[in-house]
Amino acid sequence: MVFRPGNQGNNDGTEIPKMKRPLIIADDRIPFLRGIMEEYADIRYLSGAKISAPDIKDADALFTRTRTLCNKSLLENSNIQLICTATIGYDHIDTAYCDQAGIRWANAPGCNSSSVQQYIMAAIMTLIHDKNLKIDTLTLGITGVGNVGSKVAQAARTLGIRILTNDPPKKEMHDTEYEFVELDELLAQSDIVTCHVPLEKEGKYPTYHLAGEEFFSRMKQNAFFINSSRGAVTDSEALKRAAETKLSAFMLDVWEGEPDIDKYLLEKAFIATPHIAGYSADGKANGTSACIREFATFFGIEELKNRYPDHIPPPPVDTVILLNGKNKPAEQIYYEAITHAYPIREDSNRLKTAPEKFEELRGNYWTRREFKNFSIRPQNVDNNILRSLEKTGFNIDA
Repeated sequence: MVFRPGNQGNNDGTEIPKMKRPLIIADDRIPFLRGIMEEYADIRYLSGAKISAPDIKDADALFTRTRTLCNKSLLENSNIQLICTATIGYDHIDTAYCDQAGIRWANAPGCNSSSVQQYIMAAIMTLIHDKNLKIDTLTLGITGVGNVGSKVAQAARTLGIRILTNDPPKKEMHDTEYEFVELDELLAQSDIVTCHVPLEKEGKYPTYHLAGEEFFSRMKQNAFFINSSRGAVTDSEALKRAAETKLSAFMLDVWEGEPDIDKYLLEKAFIATPHIAGYSADGKANGTSACIREFATFFGIEELKNRYPDHIPPPPVDTVILLNGKNKPAEQIYYEAITHAYPIREDSNRLKTAPEKFEELRGNYWTRREFKNFSIRPQNVDNNILRSLEKTGFNIDA
């Protein structure tokens, strides 16, 4: 039975049986959650990595992120009925055990897809800027075109980059949104390859060490590699060898064994960040909202079903971008706009300077806001470029 505020008695004057308030154990790093649930449930905030079986024994629901391993050893003999993770990924949840034990679980698909899109576009435009590349000569190969990969494809195509996509599960389902190519073809033709796949160790389409020895050997000479999906999608040892013999540069947001990351890869990476591609404030709010909505539906709390965090702070940079395009190529204009909204190199410099602070940098991540929160005030900027920036998410002050 669920407690609902304001229920004092029946219309006939008889007293309603007292209902138990649900107890939630929540990862204390889930943002924008405090103050929302307290009216409807008892809630205790704990460090996600330290949540243990005794902590959740009497709880009804668990709000988590990727740092809490939700398996039999944690959940057995508990009262947990619902697990909500404020993340797209759910490989930290033993879904088979939960299904067998009658525990409902829910992730937040697509919650931070625009955030990862922003990360990838900032990484690519920084690469183009530093390497003096031309947009219309580049081919971007995308492995996995789900919520994230599809948004990356849309943004890259909008800026004039040729797209190749590979997604065997979607191809098998006869998805017609993309013209899928075989992985070998994608690797052979792409100047930049970016991974947006879930981590699957078994099944028909395993992705564990997908980017391994054979993968890198089939890439174009001097191509670029990006992984912002899951660390173990990349074989770290194979990437080291590829960095010496094949790749012009690579960028990593996710790492095998994180937070204990490989120092050689950290040093050699063009961009190296502490698993924060999806960490925009907007993406975090979406993930938190998904948890609230799932909890409200499961426990029948109507007042919470459309609740969205309403206290997201502004970014620490000006949200009006004064963009002067005089005598500048499109690449420079895109670079200035995108890296104003998200100066990705600063994230990389912070990790490279203090890799031992991986978890701290992640847990106390700055307030990054997505492109939709920025307005461009242009001067001498071609209308086609402005339309592309608008389609990427920016507002244009004409």
